Amino acid sequence: MDHQQKAQALVERFLSYLAISSQSDPKVKEVPSTPGQWTMARVLEAGLKELGLQEVHVDEHGNVTALLPGTVKGVPTIGFVAHVDTVDVGLSPDIHPQVIHYQGGDVCLNAQKDIWIRLKEHPELKSHIGQDILFTDGTSVLGADNKAGVTNIMTALEILVTEQVPHGDIRVAFVPDEETGLRGSKCLDLERFKVDFAYTVDGGEKGQIVYETYNAAEVHVEIEGVTTHPSSAKGVLVNPNLIAVDLIGNFSRLETPENTDVREGYYWIKNMSGNPARAHVQINIRDFDDATFEARKQYVREVVALIAKRYPRAKIEADIEDIYRNISGGLGEDRYPIDIMYEALKSLGIEAKTVAMRGGTDGSALTARGLVTPNYFTGSYNHHGYAEFMPIDDFVSSLDMTLKVIELIARGRQ
Repeated sequence: MDHQQKAQALVERFLSYLAISSQSDPKVKEVPSTPGQWTMARVLEAGLKELGLQEVHVDEHGNVTALLPGTVKGVPTIGFVAHVDTVDVGLSPDIHPQVIHYQGGDVCLNAQKDIWIRLKEHPELKSHIGQDILFTDGTSVLGADNKAGVTNIMTALEILVTEQVPHGDIRVAFVPDEETGLRGSKCLDLERFKVDFAYTVDGGEKGQIVYETYNAAEVHVEIEGVTTHPSSAKGVLVNPNLIAVDLIGNFSRLETPENTDVREGYYWIKNMSGNPARAHVQINIRDFDDATFEARKQYVREVVALIAKRYPRAKIEADIEDIYRNISGGLGEDRYPIDIMYEALKSLGIEAKTVAMRGGTDGSALTARGLVTPNYFTGSYNHHGYAEFMPIDDFVSSLDMTLKVIELIARGRQ
């Protein structure tokens, strides 16, 4: 395929996946958490079988795996991973994409609802003047995170098969519920997805490479107070909502997501709810450094103990759960999977943009399980919001990256 043919193939496939509403639900504990993710799994299962892949399998959690047997022997078996869910940020679960030929300035996404992307707020648009760009209609996320990754991998497989491109053994995994704590990749059967190393293709602007992510933990604090009628409350009432506010006050406003950047960690007071009897506080902890990450968790324990001592008649319990770990901690000394990404970028004439990701990918969970899985770009911007967009030329560059990685690995270690 030439550039234009790749662009057309990518956009057509991407739009077909966006037509399936597969937003995940963090309140549901089953995996997958929503029916739409099952629909995506079955669509991908059918697509993989149509391409002639082997060992196509959908497990009880909606993880889809398959093998494309290699035409080149004696080279590493590689994997490619992408997640099928889109994130729930309070916008519509139904995605209405549009292609706009960007000519500069602000972008009107929805004239009826007066929704715009302002250039002042998103100066990254400047570098895409004169290009066709995929946008939303302002009512949802675009879903490039991560149906763009799914599209990339499926299109690459199609090219390998139809154009008989030499390659080693390739396994793919499409997983659910990345956006709800990497839950799909945590239960992915690594015997079915048995590879030497893998790559997630998940978000990021053209040239972005990620092999360092946050360590992440989630804290749930449950507070049970003492209720009584306010007319006779003195010395009796213990208000769980005020206890929650008191607890939150022990965390510095300078260590929140909105006041940190680059490699700084934070506490995020993500949810708070309450009534006269009970209150709940969710705190997310993020930090790149292992020691500081553990210190942050210990600080939470100390704060909870302090508040419990301050309110002895209340019942206060905290549960701290590790969600994912920094990819770099599991890389070991063999940098071959990383070096291949840089070599691919150099070969394609793309500037490398190495990022310590202030978040996590499925690769965070997989690397923690012993499978080295760094990440590279899809060509998309502004995930988890209505201003998410993806220049089509950069989408093609992401596909070219996948094909180049496969080509370089097929040559064997030099």
